[in-house]
Amino acid sequence: MEANDLVEELKARLPQENFEWQFDRRADKLRIVHHTLHKGMDISLPEILAKYEQKKERAIDEVVYTIQETFRAMEQEQAIGFVGERNIYPVIRSTSFPTESAAGQPFLTKDHTAETRIFYALDLGTTYRLIDESMLSEMGMTAQEVQEVAMFSVKTLPTAWKKDKVSDNIFYFINNNDGYDASRILNQPFLKEMEKMIEGHMVVSVPHQDVLIIGDIRNDTGYDVIAQMAMQFFTTGAVPVTSLSFIYENGKLEPIFIMAKNRVARRDKKK
Repeated sequence: MEANDLVEELKARLPQENFEWQFDRRADKLRIVHHTLHKGMDISLPEILAKYEQKKERAIDEVVYTIQETFRAMEQEQAIGFVGERNIYPVIRSTSFPTESAAGQPFLTKDHTAETRIFYALDLGTTYRLIDESMLSEMGMTAQEVQEVAMFSVKTLPTAWKKDKVSDNIFYFINNNDGYDASRILNQPFLKEMEKMIEGHMVVSVPHQDVLIIGDIRNDTGYDVIAQMAMQFFTTGAVPVTSLSFIYENGKLEPIFIMAKNRVARRDKKK
């Protein structure tokens, strides 16, 4: 599929009377502007085409859903605003993720690791809106209050997991597809409970928004396995975060590179 084919496919799936389509062939970028809202969103076509190679029609389904829900959230914002909203959750993003909205308003953020940053989201049901500083007054909240509500909310999310075993290493997958799977990495009580089950080294990975992987790494092969898993999830996720994993120790996350010297050092320290 080529870029122009993708644009035509999106036009076929979305009501054209609602949108103005601006296709920049040179930059391989598509801008869709809502006729009523007079607001738009930019779509990078190469990223979608790369996912199409792996996921086929599902990749297009995902972008259509994102477009529809984004504009639906904008319509809701214009109609009723954000007063009284308290459905606030933290979301994990890569440090390369933009820190300002398309309108130039700084998002509310907090440092997390060298690879990840915490953003805050107002949950709107089937989608959410990242909270920027301009929204605080309308919400009637301070930045600190937003952060406190979000950190409480993440602890209320379900933490059911699926388990897999590879070469004597155990891997736990949290994948609820609620938009906040990676956010569970901020639930310290949950991480501490998982730590009690770990016999080897506890490694945590958030390759994309919709999965949290916890590894009980008991031998050298385990490091290779989680590195491969993280990279695979990272390249296929709708919202990639980081392909690197973290050692969880004493309540802290330390980024690791999958190298022999790290394995030896960790093994010796565990002993």
